[in-house]
Amino acid sequence: MKIVTWNINSVRLRAPMVVKLMREEAPDIICLQETKTMDEFFPRDVFEAEGYTHIHIAGMKSYNGVCILSKIPFTQTDIHSRVGKEDCRHVSVSLRSPSGSQVTYGGIPSGIQKLDIHNLYIPAGGDEPDRDINEKFGHKLDFINEMRDFFAANYTANDNVVTLGDFNIAPREHDVWSSKQLQKVVSHTPIEIEHLSNMADSIDWQDAVRHFVPDEEKCYSWWSYRNRDYTKSNRGRRLDHIWVTKPLISRLTSYRVLTEYRALEKPSDHVPVMIELA
Repeated sequence: MKIVTWNINSVRLRAPMVVKLMREEAPDIICLQETKTMDEFFPRDVFEAEGYTHIHIAGMKSYNGVCILSKIPFTQTDIHSRVGKEDCRHVSVSLRSPSGSQVTYGGIPSGIQKLDIHNLYIPAGGDEPDRDINEKFGHKLDFINEMRDFFAANYTANDNVVTLGDFNIAPREHDVWSSKQLQKVVSHTPIEIEHLSNMADSIDWQDAVRHFVPDEEKCYSWWSYRNRDYTKSNRGRRLDHIWVTKPLISRLTSYRVLTEYRALEKPSDHVPVMIELA
């Protein structure tokens, strides 16, 4: 099973890029963030034509928005409001067998009775890393804390769960081009890293990409539009994450950060991140 996360930065504008991903990589499940469109204008028919007939969306005009596109049927879908806001930042789906038998994949029992997937778009947090003067930063920290408590209240470390999305935090030293220079820049500040670490500890999440990529190796998924020649300077950040619970770690077989999508004409500033589970 291939699972992808991608901050698409307008799904209507970049629907052809999603189709390209579907045709070239054939993921089973695609989770998008910043779809930036109301549900009635979502290009559902474009993706259904490619075989992604199971679609769960929560969208709003011009901002935010998350969706899950799947070849596999959902048995449950949920839209979650966070920190007292209905701003379309968290959707989830379940793949499960109501009878208690195993979920089948391609007609073959998977060995799993239930798999839950949570797609998150964590707030960016504005420019100033101080909640006393920047409400957006406070919103970001509160969102992460609420997710920490949500996972701890609803799951254990032995459940089969994937959470992914644009977390808007590059937590490790080599998730940014210069940890020293970005210590006071939102997305890599110590307080954000601490909060995200607490969320990771909620049910002992495993960072699926860093399962494959050593901590001392640079790894990015985002490059600013402000940098005209992003390939030359390579001042990126790893803002897009896929986490899995412990029972799924042994099923991780591969990962890819599809950096070539940043070089497309009028691209998103994020690229797709993909894992494969046996």
